[in-house]
Amino acid sequence: MSNVDVHQHLWTPALVAALRSRREPPFMDGWTLFLDGEPPYEVAPAAHDLARRAELAAADGLGRALVSLSSPLGVEWLPGEQARPLLDAYHEGAASLPEPFGAWAAACVRDVDAAAAAEVLDRGGFVGLQLPADALADAAGHARCAPLLDLLEDRGLPLFVHPGPAGRAGAGGPGWWPAMVPYVQQMHAAWFAFRAFGRPRHPRLRVCFALLAGLAPLHGERLAARGDAALAGADPRVFVETSSYGHAAVDAVVRALGVDAVVQGSDRPYAEPPLHPGFGLGRAAAYAFRVANPRRLLTGEG
Repeated sequence: MSNVDVHQHLWTPALVAALRSRREPPFMDGWTLFLDGEPPYEVAPAAHDLARRAELAAADGLGRALVSLSSPLGVEWLPGEQARPLLDAYHEGAASLPEPFGAWAAACVRDVDAAAAAEVLDRGGFVGLQLPADALADAAGHARCAPLLDLLEDRGLPLFVHPGPAGRAGAGGPGWWPAMVPYVQQMHAAWFAFRAFGRPRHPRLRVCFALLAGLAPLHGERLAARGDAALAGADPRVFVETSSYGHAAVDAVVRALGVDAVVQGSDRPYAEPPLHPGFGLGRAAAYAFRVANPRRLLTGEG
């Protein structure tokens, strides 16, 4: 396997058209995106131009760039009859992307339908399933989404946990507030919820948490002091990706979990990949983050 970025977003014409067909959040008016709990966002069309993004992937030396549905849109939380057209549009566009792009599948978490998710995965072309972190933030969320996690575990496919919609927690603050507060809080909760409720039911599931799981791994010492020391250490089937973080945070997480737990993710086009893929930790770390660890996440091999 060549260099991999496990976390990018690329909106295809099918998804854009589906968002423009709506009149309630999430929807687009031209290139302006409207979401609950966030100010209107002006989408840059060039950021989702396929030819340009392929050139950027090549310049980054990527053999594979995995795109996912932007969970902060809130598509997965819509009622099933509203979510389905948007999910179909996302899957249609993502499945048709040329190399070096691959994709994570998506699923409704309000009205869970594991059979529908299985049909999408059966089409091929999807490396696993992405779910919003706020759907996996507690015991009730894990119980509701268990059929989807069972499906992944049965098929040996990984789960990617991505921040969900900011909602009311993102309202009223500056533009950066959703990314810095509700998104991080969601990832923090999802990290510990998986350890407490997800792992006991899904012992073989491989899972990757976006944005270093909101730095939740750095609270392992507190967990050991206040809770269960057995849950505080590294889990060989759990990974975190690096989007929006730099050397200080990555170094700290490596110290907490080990170098084998980290994979490269950029969150492009909303953030740029690191200039130094090893985050200043050396060539061996760069190889682990971009090649060896993504292989283990995606295939279970290595």
